[in-house]
Amino acid sequence: MELLTDTDVAAALDYDAAIASQRLAFESLGRGEAQLAAKTAIRTGEDTALSYLSRLSPRHGPVAKLVSVNPGNAERGLASINATVLVLDAETGALAATMSGTALTEIRTAAGSAVALDALAQAEADVLAVIGSGVQARAHVRAISRVRALTEVRIFSRDAARRESAAADLAGELGLDVRAVGTAAEAVRDAAMVVACTLSPDPVVPTAALAPGATVVSVGSFEPHRGEVDEELIRTAAAIVVDDIDTATHHAGPIMTALETGDLDPDGLTALGAVLTAQRPARKSAEDLIFYNSVGIGVQDAAAALAVLGKL
Repeated sequence: MELLTDTDVAAALDYDAAIASQRLAFESLGRGEAQLAAKTAIRTGEDTALSYLSRLSPRHGPVAKLVSVNPGNAERGLASINATVLVLDAETGALAATMSGTALTEIRTAAGSAVALDALAQAEADVLAVIGSGVQARAHVRAISRVRALTEVRIFSRDAARRESAAADLAGELGLDVRAVGTAAEAVRDAAMVVACTLSPDPVVPTAALAPGATVVSVGSFEPHRGEVDEELIRTAAAIVVDDIDTATHHAGPIMTALETGDLDPDGLTALGAVLTAQRPARKSAEDLIFYNSVGIGVQDAAAALAVLGKL
């Protein structure tokens, strides 16, 4: 049995491999090959425990992940998200590998957003706005730079020192024009791609400042009480895409709210896998405003874990 640390996972799962794994995950789901159990959550105060179970295809072993989200860890200087992944043998069901899932979750989440943006954003999109300056924000810039030739990246978060540090670090690491800005509106103005990477329960993306044709991705709206985007975005978006429709209707805050208020009908949701397999279109016009809400699903972990094991 393999026992892998975050260091092992990060060494095996570079962003190109991660992006390929996430494309495979969503395409497998879109073709009906992947099996996905319902995501479960237990909330205690501000902390949340999440569990995932999936199978990439009948040829692959089941993969389970247990996650703990502890927003207070940021003030403790600790990671806000911790996870453990178990991979079972496809034939015997025996435990084939245990790996720390913290790095895997970080990388696969950003890689999944890169796959979504590559499919949903305008072909010439090259300006990226990021709301947030933590681990996920940084990972998203790295991943998206692998699928789009970014000419400018703007980062906004409430903590000026953190956003300045993130911008400087990423500019040096990636050789890109990355700069911190003073407001969310300044970040998203004229940006063709917008990514929100926070744990905020309140909207952080200013819909009124979005450019025509923008594609907005939210990865922080993964629980019913979290909502990085407002009702106006849901009402005005030409297409609302999710990683999995059933999961989104039970876990994605903005989606659940819009369903409850009548601003959204379940038939108005499009699964990313359906877009990637050409079963349903998303963008029909360069002026379309597109919203992608990612809550994170088990098949993403399965594909990423198998990619890691394939490199060993």
